[in-house]
Amino acid sequence: MSQIPAPSLLLVFMLMISGVCSQWSDWSVSYSPSHICALKDSSVLMSCTYTYPNRYQIMKVFWTKGDAKDNGEFLDLSEDPEYSQRLQYLGDKQQNCTIRLSHVTLNDSRMYYFRFITDKADGKWIGKPGVTLTVTDLQVESPERVTEGDSVHLTCNSSCTLTDRATFIWYRNSQPLTTGITGNQLSLGRISREDTSRYSCGVDGHSYRSPAVQLNIRYPPRNVSVLINGSGEIVSGDSVTLICSSDSNPPALNFSWFKENESSAVGSGQSFSALQSGRFYCQAHNQHGSQRSDAVTVTVHHRLGWHVWLGISVACVGFFIIFIILFIMRKRRDAKTEDLTVKQDNLYSDVTGRDVHVSESADFDDAQYATVTSRKSRRDRNTPDRRDSEEIQYATVQHHKNKQTKRSEENESQYDNIRIHQPESAVRRSNVESVEEASVIYSCVK
Repeated sequence: MSQIPAPSLLLVFMLMISGVCSQWSDWSVSYSPSHICALKDSSVLMSCTYTYPNRYQIMKVFWTKGDAKDNGEFLDLSEDPEYSQRLQYLGDKQQNCTIRLSHVTLNDSRMYYFRFITDKADGKWIGKPGVTLTVTDLQVESPERVTEGDSVHLTCNSSCTLTDRATFIWYRNSQPLTTGITGNQLSLGRISREDTSRYSCGVDGHSYRSPAVQLNIRYPPRNVSVLINGSGEIVSGDSVTLICSSDSNPPALNFSWFKENESSAVGSGQSFSALQSGRFYCQAHNQHGSQRSDAVTVTVHHRLGWHVWLGISVACVGFFIIFIILFIMRKRRDAKTEDLTVKQDNLYSDVTGRDVHVSESADFDDAQYATVTSRKSRRDRNTPDRRDSEEIQYATVQHHKNKQTKRSEENESQYDNIRIHQPESAVRRSNVESVEEASVIYSCVK
């Protein structure tokens, strides 16, 4: 058996290697770019091209995450519920394999591969390594502590450098800012407490915006004031509470209380109990400074002592007793006046003369006196000199004339009863004086 020369063997080996390399060089997938940094909630374009031998015919193309199914085949992203509504294939079945993935999330950060299958059993290919997608959000970086009057720089940060050239936008309380922006930084010069706002950033052309950051600006107390709990007027022995308030960052914790025109403090703490009249003010302190409030007026009215109240009470009781006495005396006087009026109305009784028969020529001097009554007052029996005892009261005098009576009977007038009535207020006289008065009256009448 003849042997093949060594140079011939080397030539055969090189021809075999060349054929293999030539065969595999016809299968390829390329990505441009191979690394993509995309902003959260944006759309990502993954550009891709592929090649295969001409004797093969493409039957299926798709993108995958590299996960294999039970049968050993890779999972098609278009069949994955997480991607099916967001993935759009823009390529063809010849060379272009570009896709667009919209509304990317942080969970979409991974490596993706393009896979194609031909009509031959040995004609399957996956482009490894694939394209790496990193999805980032935005975060505002700010100093932890800022003092009023400082210059501040805010930075809009992302976890990777955005593939697309980004133009950053800044917002203050959701309102866009137009000045102080350099790249992804915002410069604020000599800030004040009015700059205490919420700042956020975004990228032009994208709807996504970073979470807002509250700028923590520290400043000394401002707008210090005193609040009076209740009325500023009190009585001695009581107190009124004064409360000191201020606008400061950090909040003021030290408070001092002063009485106007006095240099030393009269109290401390956010609240103060005033026991005396005067004008008071407070002073609030924090590590950045202090400020005093305007003064408020407290008026203390002196309370009446117990002896004064006792005197007032005794006087009120005395007035009340006097009023009751006067009221009773007036009632008694009214009752006596009414009783006297009734008795005076009954002083006079009827004087009735009996009808007698007289002639038509009889004189009018003949009169019949029925009753004359005189009464004495029971109250004044012991004072005989009063005028009422001398008054004679005649109740009724009635004169009856009978034309048929004869002249001889004119002088025979009949006097039935003679009664003497006197007021009860008159002094009671003796029985003898009463008889004499009756005789006088009888003589006068006759």
